[in-house]
Amino acid sequence: MPKTIFISGATSGFGKAIAERFAKDGENLIITGRRKERLEAFAQELIKIFHVKVLTLNFDVRVEQEVNAAIKSIPKDFQTIDILVNNAGLASGMSTIQDGKTEDWDVMIDTNIKGLLYVTHAVLPLLYNSSTPHIINIGSTAGKEVYLKGNVYCATKHAVDAISKALRIDLLEKGVKVTQIAPGAAETEFSIVRLHGDKDAAKKIYEGYQPMTAQDIALVVHFAATLPKNLCINDMVLTSLAQANNLYFNRKI
Repeated sequence: MPKTIFISGATSGFGKAIAERFAKDGENLIITGRRKERLEAFAQELIKIFHVKVLTLNFDVRVEQEVNAAIKSIPKDFQTIDILVNNAGLASGMSTIQDGKTEDWDVMIDTNIKGLLYVTHAVLPLLYNSSTPHIINIGSTAGKEVYLKGNVYCATKHAVDAISKALRIDLLEKGVKVTQIAPGAAETEFSIVRLHGDKDAAKKIYEGYQPMTAQDIALVVHFAATLPKNLCINDMVLTSLAQANNLYFNRKI
């Protein structure tokens, strides 16, 4: 019997790769995103290649009313959600606090913290319908250590770390697994978004070493999601061989 996997922010990067990995297993998917055309095109691609059921929900995780309305619209045959992957998140800007732009702060706080909370809160009743409920939050090494010009982004990912630990405790009596996957540097659209579309500057971040890919993260998410029912990975930090932490890289590997 296929499971149903709910993935936020599924139109690119980690979310897209995670959806493809679960589709490969024949699982049903609920994929969400703000970019409607891209979302619909991706759904058709998944259906054509993997012959799975795919439901698309077009909303902005930052807007609570949109989140609640979208999840209330889920049809009956998708109302048992087995795995929630809270992937939607971003960095916006890279500057010291004294030089920072408050609009960048608002975008990160509203997406990375409030968006994760809105989606989780709305999806939980459907997770309770599953015999194997699991929440997987995509965190970051930025939630483990703070680095120069990372301030508010690091703060939001520290919040994801804390929320993941709190969910594990709060949902213990419900038998819901909660896992945080905290990746280091991975070459996706992440840095392009962070640097407001400056592709040349974004590319330089990954020069001289082999960063992780979205497919690498999808592999680990899938591993965490397919362990025996009595096992739960609470927290996993993942980097490429060349990255020891947020500060130390070997750019010769």
